[in-house]
Amino acid sequence: MRSRCRRLTLVWVLLCASPGVFAQGAPWLGAWQLDPARSARMQPSPYKRVTLTIERAGDGLKVTYDMVGPRGGVMHLEWAGGFDGRDQPVQGADTVLTNAYRRVDDRSYAIEVKVEGVPVANAVAAVSPDGRTLTVTQQERDAAGRSVTSTAVYARQ
Repeated sequence: MRSRCRRLTLVWVLLCASPGVFAQGAPWLGAWQLDPARSARMQPSPYKRVTLTIERAGDGLKVTYDMVGPRGGVMHLEWAGGFDGRDQPVQGADTVLTNAYRRVDDRSYAIEVKVEGVPVANAVAAVSPDGRTLTVTQQERDAAGRSVTSTAVYARQ
């Protein structure tokens, strides 16, 4: 159960941070920090701080996640991907984890997350009109198989 909880938390963090459009000046480029007080999750996060950096890399993006645990340990994940709906691997995860992105509009994108090739969650990420907030609404199933919605709010750094 603890392993499933950690995996779902990791999936949640990755969904909250995944980008999707590569146009220069895309609203999600830059550094973001999770605002736990404004976020609603199905379980408490095992991290006291989550920071991500989204930058251009060729025709795509590179995303770096740094998650700090309650005792100071850091989990560092990276991935780079295209905006083509294809599964892209996440480097540094304990399991085979992929994200696939597709554009919704100029300020939002959709993400499908798979663990070991099995779809486990879907999300829509949207940047506020003022560009200061990234909100991710995620749908997944809990341990009992019920559909659960959670929201993560990131503030631009």
